[in-house]
Formats: sequence, C-alpha cells, structure tokens
Amino acid sequence: MVGKGSEEGFVGILEGISIKTLCRGEGTMMTEFRLRAGATLPDHAHPNEQTGYLLRGRIRLFLGDSGRVLVPGDSWCIAGGVRHRAEVLEDSAAIEVFAPPRADYEKYLREAEVLP
Repeated sequence: MVGKGSEEGFVGILEGISIKTLCRGEGTMMTEFRLRAGATLPDHAHPNEQTGYLLRGRIRLFLGDSGRVLVPGDSWCIAGGVRHRAEVLEDSAAIEVFAPPRADYEKYLREAEVLP
C-alpha cells in the first residue's frame, strides 16, 4: 500500500483532536494526529504498542504519573497496556504507528466514510 499526501480525510475523535490513517498493513497502522492548543487526550490504555514522532507544536505527554514536555523532533514508544494521556500546549501535529492496528480508530474513519 502507498499513501498519498492530502489535507483531506481527517476525522475528529475528541474536542480539538483529529486523526487520519496515512497507511495500514496487517500488523501496523500509521496515523497523523492534528492537535489544537488546549485539547486533552484523557488518561487511557490500549493493548496496541504506540510509537510517535512530534512534527510541530508542543505537548505534555504523561506515561503513568510521569509527565514530560515534547517539542518537534521528539519521539516516544508506549508499550501496550501502559496508561497515558496528553495535554496539548500549542497547536501540534504528530505521526503515530500502532501495532496491531487500532480497530476503534478504523471504526471512526469508516463512519466518516474515509475508509471502505
């Protein structure tokens, strides 16, 4: 599969947070997140391993109780089952890869008619 760059296809999943699947294989899913300043990704955990890279902006990422401010060029890897959350300090964009793909995100995208 080859993904083509486009500003289309972003779907809001939470207030101030939108996602787009860039490319998907059987074992991984690459997504782009658009994050508006002031948005919060609530505390959660999922079985998927999550690896990310901050393209622009500034966020505070919490793994468990430990928080760290991330700036463009910073990256992270969150093991499956680890609780995490984020506070968006500036308008931001990040690329994240999930293994295995997140069925809940695919549901949002199908409902928005972005995926078949």
